[in-house]
Amino acid sequence: MTRWSIIIVLLLAFSASAQGQESTSVFNFLSLPTSAHSMALGGRNISTIEDDASLIFQNPAQMANVSSNSMNLNFMTYMRGSKTGSASFVRAQGERGTWGVGAQFVGYGKMKETLETGEVIGDMHALDMALSGMYCYNLSEHWVGGATGKFIYSKLGSYSSIGLAVDLGLNYYDADNDFSFSAVAANLGGQVKAYGDDHERLPFDLQVGFSKSLGHAPIRFTLTMVDLTRWSKKYYHHVGKAPKGGNILMNHFDLGIDIIPTELFYIAAGYNFRRAYEMKAAGSSHAAGLTFGAGLNIKGFKLGLAYAKYHVSAPTLAVSVSYSLR
Repeated sequence: MTRWSIIIVLLLAFSASAQGQESTSVFNFLSLPTSAHSMALGGRNISTIEDDASLIFQNPAQMANVSSNSMNLNFMTYMRGSKTGSASFVRAQGERGTWGVGAQFVGYGKMKETLETGEVIGDMHALDMALSGMYCYNLSEHWVGGATGKFIYSKLGSYSSIGLAVDLGLNYYDADNDFSFSAVAANLGGQVKAYGDDHERLPFDLQVGFSKSLGHAPIRFTLTMVDLTRWSKKYYHHVGKAPKGGNILMNHFDLGIDIIPTELFYIAAGYNFRRAYEMKAAGSSHAAGLTFGAGLNIKGFKLGLAYAKYHVSAPTLAVSVSYSLR
């Protein structure tokens, strides 16, 4: 391991120790998937090695595997009346560096604006968005480090908020054994402008992930561990009465599997333990936590589709389109 990779590991460890238990946070849209492939693998994935520009939002170190001059558009249906999307562009710089830019948004549509008494005084709109600049550098043959700077803006009716955040990412990849390990400290930062008088925390998330192919079989497994700085039982019991069978440890896991018979397409499935737990607590157990997806790759053009259920109102569908300008 090079001295730079050691420094990045120490930064990730310091980031984890600097964060306390969070009961509330703002800008939680930053935790939504920006990739159909990632969503199909359980929701959050930081270790999959693919030439896919949609994956860079979750780990900037993954840019090292993306072809120069690649662009991506991602669209996802969310809660009823809400839509979310993202766009990214990646370009290589020299032999070791890669930079990228990205944008993501969530539009919540029109809703009724009411007073504290319940009186409706009109309509209001709500919007969340973030603009990102990313850079990664090949530290050695196997190690890549990356960072993302984010400008965050949120508008809720007549109220607005601005935040600044940084993601730090690290990836180790052994191509001979098709083994990948990643660590990410996401959303380090704070509000520059609060909605009101009180500043709130950003949704900091320390994640560790692994991806490994199964010998010569066209199968790849992924395991992503999330929210590693929050272990309180209260963190999982905020949706009514907690269902039986909840497990604090397992609620930190996203599991995924890719079946890749050829380079032209893949089929993916995943299971998100925490989402399954919370959906059951909310009274919806149908397919809770399960995710599915598939993708095509034809001469630099990539199409990905995914299905998941993030809430009880409706299922969530995502589509990602990427193209490499070679």
